[in-house]
Amino acid sequence: MKVEGRNAVYELLKTDKEIDKILVQKDLKDDASKRLINVIRSHKIKLQPVDKYVIEKESESKRHQGFIAYVSDYKYFDVDDILADCKESEGLIVVLNEILDPHNLGSIIRVCECAGADGIIIGKDRSASVNDTVMRISAGALNHVKVARVTNINNTIDYLKENGFWVYGAEVGGSNIYKTDLSGKICLVIGGEDSGVKRLTKEKCDGIISIPMFGKVNSLNASVACAIAVYEVVKQKVEKSK
Repeated sequence: MKVEGRNAVYELLKTDKEIDKILVQKDLKDDASKRLINVIRSHKIKLQPVDKYVIEKESESKRHQGFIAYVSDYKYFDVDDILADCKESEGLIVVLNEILDPHNLGSIIRVCECAGADGIIIGKDRSASVNDTVMRISAGALNHVKVARVTNINNTIDYLKENGFWVYGAEVGGSNIYKTDLSGKICLVIGGEDSGVKRLTKEKCDGIISIPMFGKVNSLNASVACAIAVYEVVKQKVEKSK
């Protein structure tokens, strides 16, 4: 898997992931690039200077900023790995119900990491998987938040409820999110770009919450809706702790 861009490579270096090598464009003169090169050298990772045309050829995003790291394919976590981080706290987990666009998945990962979520759960079928695009869009956040991939989302929701989580689907026609008590261990279910939260999955939820809409368009991008919902949970947790 390729990790492209200064910030994404820098965040990668903070983890214990095995990095095969890092391509660096020759003759980078800006201070940010020089600092990153020094950090790479301090980690004793194979650094391969290449001409611009080489790195352009290797880049898939064309936003490499002169840096491409090569790492092993992403290793998903188990749901229990995520739950282990929630034992002593009011956890926050996000379940994605058929998010197909890797750009949305990358954006959601970035939102969840910034909000301090304990983990993200995706399905093995009908779901975007973690790839180079997801890594790039997450801007390195993927290195700091756990993503689990499961065979059956509905069974996983049951398991989360057994472990003390209240599960809320973010979908139209539900209770006003701003008037819903979202304290305690919370799992948010975010539906797919076109299909929303599936019917059987909604039936598994403890409640359905909706973001008030006042315009003529009646839906939000999945990553935007996720951000609003996640930060409402964060806001309530912060207010409770005062």
